[in-house]
Amino acid sequence: MKNSHNIVVAVKGVILFEGKMLLVQRAADDYVGAGTWECAGGKIEFGEDLEAALIREIVEETGLTVTVGHILYAAAFMSDPARQVVILTYSCISKQNTVRLSREHVDYKWCTKEQVKTLLPPQITADFEKNNIFELKGLM
Repeated sequence: MKNSHNIVVAVKGVILFEGKMLLVQRAADDYVGAGTWECAGGKIEFGEDLEAALIREIVEETGLTVTVGHILYAAAFMSDPARQVVILTYSCISKQNTVRLSREHVDYKWCTKEQVKTLLPPQITADFEKNNIFELKGLM
C-alpha cells in the first residue's frame, strides 16, 4: 500500500539589500497562506541543488539575482494532516532592490527588523527570534 503522506522540501532566502530585508506578500487566492507575508523562495525540484533551487525561485518570484550565504535555520510544519513542509532558510545578499513580482505575490517591501516583526506571521517571527535572524549583521 502506497503511503498517502507527502513531504515537501522548500528553500527560503532572507534577502538583504542595504540593511533591509525583502518580504513578499502571497496572492489572496493562494492555496497556502493567502495574503500573508514571507521571504521569497519555494520548493526544490527532484535532483536539484539546494542553493541552485533558491537562486531559481528568487529569480522567478522577484527578478533579483542574489548571492546565497550560509543556512540560517531549518523548520518543519504540517500544512495539512497528510502534508509536512520542511523549510531551509538561507542568508542572501542582493546588489539591487528593483523587484519584479511573479503572479504568486501581490506586493513586496524592503523592511527594517521592526517592520519584519509586524508583517510576518507569528510562527515565522517566532522562528526568526529563536534562530537570531533579527541579530543578523547589517540588518537595520
